[in-house]
Amino acid sequence: MIKVGDTLPSTTLMEFSEVEGNGCSLGPNPVDVAKASAGKTIAVFALPGAFTPTCSAKHVPGYVEHVEHFKAAGVDEIWCLSVNDAFVMGAWAREQKTGGKVRMLADGSAEFAKAAGLTLDLTARGMGVRSNRYSMLVKDGKVASLNVEGPGKFEVSDAATLLAQAKG
Repeated sequence: MIKVGDTLPSTTLMEFSEVEGNGCSLGPNPVDVAKASAGKTIAVFALPGAFTPTCSAKHVPGYVEHVEHFKAAGVDEIWCLSVNDAFVMGAWAREQKTGGKVRMLADGSAEFAKAAGLTLDLTARGMGVRSNRYSMLVKDGKVASLNVEGPGKFEVSDAATLLAQAKG
């Protein structure tokens, strides 16, 4: 499992774009993790799936609500990662009103989750291999703090916990 001090896995995530511009086309666009995290402080949180109860009711809304506090603490971007495709993440972004606040990044084949050692096998529930629920503060591509949830828990990957670490 990835740990504090490690560099983020060199993988590519996908991001759905509603509007063409800034060098991005409509639809899914690749996000090179190494390039996108270089020189930035990023609050990353990951969850098992878009539109799932805890994720939609608590996890994403907490980060959307605290975006200005994260910026004040020196965080450049907030990323939400999930093992879903970019189209699902785009639809979820619309529903959660994350535009300009949280980047909803698809880890469709769980490449990032696998490379980070943060997978969760939900095959018995019909969901396949997913991402574990966690949060991390990343500085210039390196993990500065990591908060991994126990099975079925939502206690340490919330926005308030990561915000306190960003301020710390």
